[in-house]
Amino acid sequence: MSNILIIKHGSLGDLIQAIGAIEDIKKSNVKSNVVLLTSNQYIHFMSKCPYVDDVVADRRLPRWNLIYLYFLKKKLTSYNFTHVYDLQNSNRTKFYNKYLLSQSEWSSTETSLEKNQLKSDFVKEPVLERMVIQLKKSGIKIENTKKSNLNWAITNIRNITKDYTNRKYILIFPFCSPKLIAKKWPYYSILVSQLKAVYRNKYDIVVAPGPKEIEEAKLFNVQVILNNGKSLKIDELISLIKEASFIIANDTGPAHICSHMNKLGLVLFGSHTSAHKVSIESQKFKPISVKNLSMLKAETVMKEIRKVLN
Repeated sequence: MSNILIIKHGSLGDLIQAIGAIEDIKKSNVKSNVVLLTSNQYIHFMSKCPYVDDVVADRRLPRWNLIYLYFLKKKLTSYNFTHVYDLQNSNRTKFYNKYLLSQSEWSSTETSLEKNQLKSDFVKEPVLERMVIQLKKSGIKIENTKKSNLNWAITNIRNITKDYTNRKYILIFPFCSPKLIAKKWPYYSILVSQLKAVYRNKYDIVVAPGPKEIEEAKLFNVQVILNNGKSLKIDELISLIKEASFIIANDTGPAHICSHMNKLGLVLFGSHTSAHKVSIESQKFKPISVKNLSMLKAETVMKEIRKVLN
C-alpha cells in the first residue's frame, strides 16, 4: 500500500475548510494510506477524522533548528510518500518540498498555475475555488471540496450544556486573534442587551471562548460555556454550534464551522478581506460586509437577525 501525505497546519478555520478536500483526496486514493501533517493543537481532533489514516504533528519550530528538521525529515521519509498534497501552500511547506520531501510528487499552488499565470493572480481567487483547481490538476475527483462534512465530529455534549442552559440558545463568537484585531466588531455588548430585550423569553445567549478568551468572555453578561473550567475541545465546539438556533460571529475559525454546517447566522466583515474571498458564505450563514466594522451599528445587526429569527 502506498502512502500519501496531506499538509495542512491551520489556523482552525483553514483546517475546517480543508476537510472536504481531504475527503476527496482519500476517496480518490482508497487503496493508499493517507497521512496528515498538521499542527500540535489539531492532532487529537484530526485523529478522529475518517478521511485520514494517520496524523503527524509538526511543531513548526524555526528552520534554523536543524535538529528538529532532521528528526521531522526522518519521520516523514520513513513513509516513503509517493504524493504530497500541500494544502497549506506556505513558505514553510515550499521549504519542506525542497529539503524534506523532494523525492515525492508534489501538488501545490505552483503546480496549479496555468502557463504564464502569476501566483499573485491565482491567490486572488476564493480559497475553496483555489483548492478545487489544485486538486483537479492533480487528478482528484471533486465532490466534497467546497463543503466539509463535519458530522463525524459530532459528540453528545449535554453533560456540558445542562449546567448552562436548558433552552434554545443564540451563540456569539465576539473574539478574534490578537494579531488580527481589524476582524473584531466592537459592539457585541450592546447587541447582547438588545438580544435579551427581544428574545429573553425564548433564547439564552451563550459564548464559547478559546483558552485565552475566557476572562474577556465574562464581560459580555452571557452564559460562558466551559468544560470543567476549560475551553471546549474542537469536537465539542462543533457540537455546540450544531445545536445553536442562531449564531453571530466575527471572521474566525468558528465562523467557518458555521458556514460548512450551514447554520442560521451572520458573520461580520470589515475591509480586512471579503466573505467571497475566504469562502465563508452559505445558504443560511450570511455575511454583513462594511468598510469599517466600527461603523456597523448593533441596531443594523439586530435588524438582520429579526428578519430570520422568530
